[in-house]
Amino acid sequence: MVLGLGTGSTAAFVVAKLGELLKTGELTNIIGVPTSKRTEEQARSLNIPLSILDDHPHIDLAIDGADEVDPLLNLVKGRGGALLREKMVEAASDEFVVVADETKLVDGLGGSKLAMPVEVVQFCWKFNLVRLQELFKDEGVEAKLRVGEDGKPYVTDNFNYIVDLYFENPIKDGYAAGKEISGLEGVVEHGLFLDMATAVIIAGKTGVEVKSNEKMGNSSPLKPEGLYCSTGNLAIASALLRTTGVKVPKY
Repeated sequence: MVLGLGTGSTAAFVVAKLGELLKTGELTNIIGVPTSKRTEEQARSLNIPLSILDDHPHIDLAIDGADEVDPLLNLVKGRGGALLREKMVEAASDEFVVVADETKLVDGLGGSKLAMPVEVVQFCWKFNLVRLQELFKDEGVEAKLRVGEDGKPYVTDNFNYIVDLYFENPIKDGYAAGKEISGLEGVVEHGLFLDMATAVIIAGKTGVEVKSNEKMGNSSPLKPEGLYCSTGNLAIASALLRTTGVKVPKY
């Protein structure tokens, strides 16, 4: 099975769990496609077999976190800086399962008032920062160049910069916004992940809820033990659910 390995704090727990299950023999025949250099480094340290999209362009299941989740399971991702590779890997996956806590739920994307990232080329980055701010002036957006702890511009694994957009009001139309952002010359990718998640596992104070994407063939609310995944992915789904602390029945 080819598995997309996400980036960020939540994804790191999943990768750690996968490494543990591979070591004990509970899981076998897994090939991971990491979405960032730091995920690659973590996976290699755990002896998880790895590959890349060039060699494995078809991925069975991707597992990742999210920065925002709206009621239709559209996402904001990329505050960890890996949005381009995440989107490439997750778009190539048959199924994409997201793990998030209830604080990531929003009524509309941009609603958390935290960063919605846009990856841009380094050349004339300020030109695009100004254009992005102008594009969303009705949402009261503030555009900022992301900087690292050293005060220098943050550089992605792809040697680009990130302009973070902070919205005063949620984005009115995510699909139109994504199209307009992508239409700007010098923009590489944006953090709007629309119609991509198969299911979202939400951990809250009262337990774990699984929401499925009705557009992808799921028409009813799902319990954790009934997570929508193909038969071959049940073992991975089980491992993922253990990561969230859910008691998973034996299949």
